[in-house]
Amino acid sequence: MSSSRGTYHHGQLAAALEDAAMQLLERLPATEISLREVARAANVSHNAPYHHFTDRLGLLRVLAERSMRELTEAVESAIASAAGPAQRLRAGGAAYISFAVAHPHAFNVVYDPLVCIPSQPSAAMAPLIERLERALGETAHAAGLGDAAEVRALWGMVHGLGTLCAAGHFTEPEALAASDAALARLRSD
Repeated sequence: MSSSRGTYHHGQLAAALEDAAMQLLERLPATEISLREVARAANVSHNAPYHHFTDRLGLLRVLAERSMRELTEAVESAIASAAGPAQRLRAGGAAYISFAVAHPHAFNVVYDPLVCIPSQPSAAMAPLIERLERALGETAHAAGLGDAAEVRALWGMVHGLGTLCAAGHFTEPEALAASDAALARLRSD
């Protein structure tokens, strides 16, 4: 039994496990994170995670939800800090790409179809997806992009650029420049 067992009695075990798992996710892909590894990182018994996560997939869902919250907050914050509609659109796209580059494993777990089943998000994930879609959609509409297809194209573009950049296919400045060029083209057509 670890010396942190007292943490459980203070009601902090779930938070300690989540924090330990998020720290692991910063350096390891989700596929390499086990409940036992999370317990070791949180300095609790190897059975402790089962008090809060039914299984490894339950842990990964919590990591995806927390990562989606962080991604959404980064995009919303960037949008809110920019001056005009075109700048807000660029800032939101740049924040999305930058999150993918800075937190590639967190980004990947958000979009892992085994963790967050498309069209069947968890009760906690669904409102986060809606928030992100709303932030991108409202910003795109304000910048002159009209229909849902254009908004999906925008999301697909920044998602693809973020994914490719995080995988090392080009640098972050190159990805951001490509995003800016594509957005300028979309808005001028």
